[in-house]
Amino acid sequence: MFGLERLRALAAVRTHGSIARAARVLHVTPSGLSQQLAKLEREAGQRLLEPDGRTVRLTHAGRVLAGHTDRVLSQVSEAQAELAALDRQILGPLRLGGVGSAVRNLLPDALSALLREHPRLVPTVRDGEVVSLVPPLLRGELDLVLAESWSSRPVALPAGVRSVELLEERVRLALPEGHPLVGPAPVALAALDTPGGLPWASCPAGTEPYEAILQALRAQGVEPDLRYTLAEIPSQLELVAAGLAMALVPDLGRRTAPEGVRFLPTDPPLHRSIRAVWRADAETPAIRACVTALTRHSAAHAAGHSDTPDTATEPST
Repeated sequence: MFGLERLRALAAVRTHGSIARAARVLHVTPSGLSQQLAKLEREAGQRLLEPDGRTVRLTHAGRVLAGHTDRVLSQVSEAQAELAALDRQILGPLRLGGVGSAVRNLLPDALSALLREHPRLVPTVRDGEVVSLVPPLLRGELDLVLAESWSSRPVALPAGVRSVELLEERVRLALPEGHPLVGPAPVALAALDTPGGLPWASCPAGTEPYEAILQALRAQGVEPDLRYTLAEIPSQLELVAAGLAMALVPDLGRRTAPEGVRFLPTDPPLHRSIRAVWRADAETPAIRACVTALTRHSAAHAAGHSDTPDTATEPST
């Protein structure tokens, strides 16, 4: 019997061309992925991979098995959906995870409406970054994740998941009040490489925001001094207000800004999207109802904040 997670690993190597890239997309370590593939070879009784220079390629047996994998995973997804359809009542546990700004600003209203309509649901929520939330989603420990994806570094989601974009928002440059670059015009990212300028505040290394900032600035020839790595946007903005740092902040993060922070558009412009992500082979009526509620309330949120001035100083909340 072939393990589904190991079949997904083989499909990822076929799609992405190397164990390292497949592991990155599946949010596992290369050594962990290699162990899964070794187990799959023992289950198959065939060699499935062979060296190809510095990477690997599928053997004939690997290609044969990979050819069946999509059909197997699709059939598992259909079976899960049919079993879920046997009972249309939306009840029981609903385990949610999400990036902090989405949990704060999008989830409360959507979850309140969902529970009014389906009071027998029992939701739980945990926050975190995409890198820490996708593995438990794939293991079945979470049902749905609110993930972020930046225009400068789109998130790589593994095979076997579905996603819906809930919201796209602008990313602004946060500067202290009185900074020389504060004004009506967008700030060129290439101009932020001034010697003696402010260092950057961002989320910790390895997270989507950290990597997105690196990519956005390096694309403009700027090597950022990422001196302050803090998990929460409010903590980053306190450093900005104190004149210690600058930051790139999506619109949802502006609602927690203290006095003394100015937000300016960037050149080139940057955007971030929030997506609802769930496993295709574990979709339930509760997940579908949650996605519907999130979509509805995200649209209402976007409409209510579409006219916020770029240079406004947001009140503390």
